[in-house]
Amino acid sequence: MKKSQKRKVSEENREFNSAWTYLFAFTGNNAGLPVCLICGERISNNKKCNVERHFQNRHLAFAEKYPTEDERKKAISELLRKAEESKLSFKKWISSPQPTSTTSCVAALEIVKRGKPFTDGEYLKESFIKISEHLFSDFKNKGEIIQKIREMPLSAKTVRDRTIKMAENISRKQIDDIDSAQAFSIACDESSDVNDVEQTALLCRYVNCDGPQEELIELIPLKGQTRGQDICEAVVSCLDAKGINTTHLVSVSTDGAPSMRGAQKGFVNLLQKSLDRELMAFHCILHQEALCAQTFPPECVEVMNVVIKIVNKIIANGLSHRQFCSLLEEVDNAYSDLLLHNKVRWLSRGEVLKRFATCLEHVKTFLESKGLRYPELEDLDWLGKFYFMVDMTSHLNTLNKNLQGKGSTALQILENVLAFERKMTVFARDAQKRTLSHFPSLREFKEANNEINYEYFHRAIIAMQAAFGERFSDFRKEKHTLSFPVTPLDIDPSLLNTVAFTRVSKPDLEIELADIADKDLWVNKFKTLTADLEEVARQKATLAKEHKWNDMEKLPHPDKLVFETWSAIPDTYINMKNYAFGVLSIFGSTY
Repeated sequence: MKKSQKRKVSEENREFNSAWTYLFAFTGNNAGLPVCLICGERISNNKKCNVERHFQNRHLAFAEKYPTEDERKKAISELLRKAEESKLSFKKWISSPQPTSTTSCVAALEIVKRGKPFTDGEYLKESFIKISEHLFSDFKNKGEIIQKIREMPLSAKTVRDRTIKMAENISRKQIDDIDSAQAFSIACDESSDVNDVEQTALLCRYVNCDGPQEELIELIPLKGQTRGQDICEAVVSCLDAKGINTTHLVSVSTDGAPSMRGAQKGFVNLLQKSLDRELMAFHCILHQEALCAQTFPPECVEVMNVVIKIVNKIIANGLSHRQFCSLLEEVDNAYSDLLLHNKVRWLSRGEVLKRFATCLEHVKTFLESKGLRYPELEDLDWLGKFYFMVDMTSHLNTLNKNLQGKGSTALQILENVLAFERKMTVFARDAQKRTLSHFPSLREFKEANNEINYEYFHRAIIAMQAAFGERFSDFRKEKHTLSFPVTPLDIDPSLLNTVAFTRVSKPDLEIELADIADKDLWVNKFKTLTADLEEVARQKATLAKEHKWNDMEKLPHPDKLVFETWSAIPDTYINMKNYAFGVLSIFGSTY
């Protein structure tokens, strides 16, 4: 027996039911399909269930506002009147003579916007034709433009094709900007996705007429091996495929993996060999800071492991988790829950410890009620190390936050690290003198128990300071170069690294620096820049102290201020400008 075919909706010959107007606030459009009077959305077929579901899911507030039949009928009648006015205005405008002002075109667009649900595609196209006739009235090829608009199809395929063309146009514009820049830098960051495919994010930073720009060039999948050679071949192939000229590439920033920074077979070394010239190479400052933060003594690491174990024990079980949250709510604790540790998130460790410390007494009470015993929570030596970790990770988190954010130059990021390294001398002295002025949690614990191993904490701080001192060598070495965009007249030109800057002549750069040194008009530009950067830093510190993070985002970006200053310098000093913009393009971090 032949199986009967399912009837299509279009073959059912359904019609719009006028009763739906006052029941669900719908009316029929020119094609006879239901259109919502409230939001203007069109339903694709005349089915009561679809119309009713739309009204109940989207406009329940309307139904509650007009609960009685008379109130709802009156409200819907008003919506019908406005819809009819919009439709008549639209048709009148279409049939009127050519508009004489841009204002009338804007008004027409508003009519189109309001009347869109009640008009078909041809009306919409005609509206754009009339507007185009006015906007292109002075064009010699006005007739061709209007004809192209008339021939423009409105199918889904056309929309898709034009979306692809727009994307391609944006990519071409991006590449043109990179090639027209005086210098650009790249950053490579490698990570695995959920399917265990290694993805290398290739980013680019350059300066164009609008200021410093950061763009993602490509997310390159590495399905095989991830050696330095594989990464280098993938990156070079990507740059060649996109037609990006690498002659003015000045620096490359990566993480610290051997495949990236290996002395012989690392990506950076192989890339320089591939380009047959030297580049400035940097190891991401944030990655280095995270590595330094992992130099706590083994006993402190074990403290963290115990905290993670206890937190997981409470949160892993749904009932226990709910009961613990209820306990915190009953005692009116500052926090309503504990945090899970995530190794990938740099700030996670400090936040987990801080919250655990605040909830410690309640954690003990809860564990006792469940018959669970962790002797470490009563061990004074363990608790001392715990509170030391709370304070130290808090300082590290503050540093990490200062290293993040948009608009910071590589110099500013480096200066934050160097300042923290100097602060650690103060921290070590604080522990050695037993004042604990910068360790509030540890000091509070000491006052309550009077037992603390000061020498242990002093050694831990000195060891971490040594780790900071051993890192960031690539940035320390280039500090004079990184300082150039802000204080070009205070630096000995012989200390500047110009090897990677193919569009900068060092002899000409030295002559330009000598020429500008006594010209107050331009010298004052750099003095003003320094004052502006100081003011931004001062405002940022004030807002950070008050925890007004959103307001901090509204402050001028330092790299933008530097760019604006150099843009005002005449092209007589073109080598100085090219060098400053090249240094401004350097990535301080791949974050």
